[in-house]
Amino acid sequence: MKTITVKISEVKANPNNPRIIKDDKFQKLVASIKELPQMLQLRPIVVNEDMVVLGGNMRIKASKEAGLKEVPIIKATDLSEEQQRAFIIKDNVGFGEWDWDALANEWDAELLVEWGLDVWKAPTEVDYSILDGADELDDLISDMANGVKKAIQIEFEAEHYEEAYELVKFWRERKAYVGGMIMEYLKAEKEKL
Repeated sequence: MKTITVKISEVKANPNNPRIIKDDKFQKLVASIKELPQMLQLRPIVVNEDMVVLGGNMRIKASKEAGLKEVPIIKATDLSEEQQRAFIIKDNVGFGEWDWDALANEWDAELLVEWGLDVWKAPTEVDYSILDGADELDDLISDMANGVKKAIQIEFEAEHYEEAYELVKFWRERKAYVGGMIMEYLKAEKEKL
């Protein structure tokens, strides 16, 4: 299959497309196409013989909004109707997942947000003053917290992070109580003092 460039007006949006991108995310896609139109060459719109989009409905819509007059396409002429329907879904399924540690350590969070990725944001400040003097509520919260696992964040120097991550992962995969292992080690070290 060969990529060709056609007038954007020749490409027809698929009325049966079940995937949409709305509002802010759509505007980020438009901006992304404006800033890096080469993306479309690297990942062309896939159409059938009738020029109806099978893969790239939101990219074609965003390309129109970005003011493009032409887009690269690939014609999928050898797919049956059933294969075309399957392609529409399979093209939009996200099989992978993000490596959040790599994103946090190797990428600029503001750029990731600008490019359309939802990244972790610090929680907004909450006013708990409404709870002042609510002893019964404190008791209820304490009762609810019994038996719930709690977490402590441990900081590592950059050169130790990967090794620490792999060790914790290793022991968690073996259903070990990592918190207990750390506590036993820290107690033993404290006894030496």
